[in-house]
Amino acid sequence: MSFDLHSATVRSLLEFRAAHDPNSVFVLSPESGRQLSFSELGQSAREHAAFLSAHGIAPGAHVGMLLPNGLQAVRIFVATMAASRVVVPLSLIAQAEQLAYVIEHADCVAIFVAHEYDERLRLALQAVKRPVQVVVIDPDQLEVQASEELPDSPDASPQADDVALLMYTSGTTGRPKGVLLSHRNVLSGARFVSESHGLGAADRVLAVLPMYHINAQIVTVLAPLFHGGSLVMPQRYSTHAFWSLADEWKCTWINVVPTIIAFLLADAAERNAPQPVERSRLKFCRSASAPLPPEHHRAFEQRFAISVLETMGLTETAAPVFTNPREETQRKIGSPGQAFGCTARVIDFDSGCENHNGIPGEIVIRGPNVTAGYYKAAEETRRTFTEDGWLRTGDLGYRDDDGFYFITGRLKELIIKGGENIAPREVDEVLLQHPSVLEAATVGVPDPLYGQEILAGIVLRPGAECSESVLTDFCRKRLGAFKTPRYVRYLSELPKGPSGKVQRLRLLDSLA
Repeated sequence: MSFDLHSATVRSLLEFRAAHDPNSVFVLSPESGRQLSFSELGQSAREHAAFLSAHGIAPGAHVGMLLPNGLQAVRIFVATMAASRVVVPLSLIAQAEQLAYVIEHADCVAIFVAHEYDERLRLALQAVKRPVQVVVIDPDQLEVQASEELPDSPDASPQADDVALLMYTSGTTGRPKGVLLSHRNVLSGARFVSESHGLGAADRVLAVLPMYHINAQIVTVLAPLFHGGSLVMPQRYSTHAFWSLADEWKCTWINVVPTIIAFLLADAAERNAPQPVERSRLKFCRSASAPLPPEHHRAFEQRFAISVLETMGLTETAAPVFTNPREETQRKIGSPGQAFGCTARVIDFDSGCENHNGIPGEIVIRGPNVTAGYYKAAEETRRTFTEDGWLRTGDLGYRDDDGFYFITGRLKELIIKGGENIAPREVDEVLLQHPSVLEAATVGVPDPLYGQEILAGIVLRPGAECSESVLTDFCRKRLGAFKTPRYVRYLSELPKGPSGKVQRLRLLDSLA
């Protein structure tokens, strides 16, 4: 790159691409066949900045987006950051109450929403105590002016350390935390993906992960912007259409989560489908967001003849931390790989000192992709970092003599279902609202499709009766289907420690 990467921002990167690769296609919509080149995206970004200014949305303001995948989601995500505003992606699977909390906590002043989510958003805004501008848009329609006479936005350009993205992720408490990611953070993540995977201008990714997920934002949008590649983004994921899309749009790599790998394997087995055509064009399949079961890893490679690169990242690290090498002979199945672009250690739980290879402990990270902390949560930020500035991931594991990391468990009690974080306490609190429930505790249990599913241990009130279906229906109405427990087990008591705190890992033993 001809600009200083250390001081680069999303705006300077976009301007660089628009100037040096103006006619190269950046993003394509398979539904409509519409596309955006780098120059069109740059023009659209200037229009977007002018729109924000005209509506009183000042630089530094927090702007939400509640959009399905498509051209508009990509455009608004990139253009909002380029315009010196902060993007706040809102989850499409969140219910109105959950949306209201994030919108209020994030101080959103405006939200771009698709028609199909407008009613849910309006319901959520009834609980928000201040005015929020709502802009309803079509996810796949763009009006990009051909004129080059539109002046640049008079707003000041963002700086590398300015916040670009405020990303909410579930924590060990019931409320999600807002991760602050700067322009330097997100572009470092994009750079690490591009360089570790050897990607360039000729590469095109099939982008099927939802745009409210950090993986989609960094890996399938900003990484191609960084290396000058392109992405194909269908509005919705479809197992049946997956391989035909990759073939028709000449994709060279795919980016998925273990759940999608399980879906593709199951679909191929059910239909006895032929191996995907033109699979030789696909260089590799990248898997992240949750551990990939080794049996699925091997089965996918054998079934589809495509190498799988298992990787690992966090929202707090702008996606990438570990990756396996591209060379098949250097990979290690069962490991998310080696640290790339940042530094990792395994530390002792008590002393905080670095452990020798092979000795398990907590994995910590330091690097230019690591967040500075959480929004309006100074105490949570303090607990998340060691005294000498390392990010505590909450993951337990060890490093081998070749520098590969292996994950053995979690200090934190998050449930990771299909690559999405679910706070057990959030589900607990809903279960406890039912009049028949005395105590409730949820925990993640292994699942071959989603990585983990939700199991609830329930202690009923004396004399109360309540069926499993009644409880799951109760949760579904308040949490949505995704966060509703798959399994319910009734217990006489929950396992607790000396302080009376429920011990979730012991809960699994009680349910065995």
